[in-house]
Amino acid sequence: MSTRNGWKVVDRAVAAIDPSEGIDFVSDPGFGGIDVFIGKVRDLNQGRPVLGITYDLFQPLVLNEFERMVAEVEAQFGPRIKLYVAHAKGRLGVGDVALVVAAGTPHRDEAFRACRQLIEEVKHRSPIWKQEHYQDGDSEWSEGCALCHHEPEVADQSHTHDQVHAHR
Repeated sequence: MSTRNGWKVVDRAVAAIDPSEGIDFVSDPGFGGIDVFIGKVRDLNQGRPVLGITYDLFQPLVLNEFERMVAEVEAQFGPRIKLYVAHAKGRLGVGDVALVVAAGTPHRDEAFRACRQLIEEVKHRSPIWKQEHYQDGDSEWSEGCALCHHEPEVADQSHTHDQVHAHR
């Protein structure tokens, strides 16, 4: 894979997401920083015991959005960056990997910031729907971040002490 296609959807009926693939993809002899986010299915959400999750998506649309997000983060952090996104499609059980986002850069600070920005963009902008399956036999589609119209929070450390207090 080249830097321009470090994004994919993994159909759970065929395979599982392998976080080491993301690490391998963003590795480079000139990079001293690699940051990886691994999202897993948890056993409890909003007080309800969860058995699993089903992710539904239209793959070409999701891949196009991943491509846009990766290009935006690359543009912000410069050409010396490699980014990777893999999201699961289909049914996952508790503990299964649903998402991997990785960033490789020459220095750790850029890797941390780029990975954080990309994961927030993926969570808030991806047209991916999530159906939770509960222990009581009920299932419900949850309103994912992409549907909640919330802007991702990216830390802006350019505020002075006075500016921070002026915003309260």
